[in-house]
Amino acid sequence: MTEHDPPASRNLDSFDRAILRVIQRDNKTPQRTIAQSVNLSAAAVQRRIAAMEAMGVVARNVAIVDPDAASVTITAIVEVHLRDERAATVDAAKALFRETPEVQQCFYVTGGVSFVLIILAPDMRSYSRLTRRLFAENDLVDRYRTLVALDRVKTDTAIVIP
Repeated sequence: MTEHDPPASRNLDSFDRAILRVIQRDNKTPQRTIAQSVNLSAAAVQRRIAAMEAMGVVARNVAIVDPDAASVTITAIVEVHLRDERAATVDAAKALFRETPEVQQCFYVTGGVSFVLIILAPDMRSYSRLTRRLFAENDLVDRYRTLVALDRVKTDTAIVIP
């Protein structure tokens, strides 16, 4: 399985879902603490987390860095219109956006726009250089529009687990 393949099908029970809610908030929560909160043994929690990681339900364990602490001051939401929607064009754009570290999130969308990107840059000069490379000088791109975020109102990375 590659990082872009969907996780294998797995029926999550109420214990799995409860564990996921805890580790999405803080994946360093001790397993004994998780076990107490979900009414399982620490060993059972460990087995379930390992199984969910193996099945791709838990895709990665990462640290969320505060952009302000890292002096990343520009957050841009970019609508990208490709010159066409042929598979080769879309795949090339996906590969480019995927390999660009400043592109934090990338969505291939419907509704007249090809992609919506969330881009973080340290300053406007850096963002300008990046837009030139990714969009202005890129034959795949017909046009793009940038919305600069004034405030990060909510940037939660956790998904809602029913």
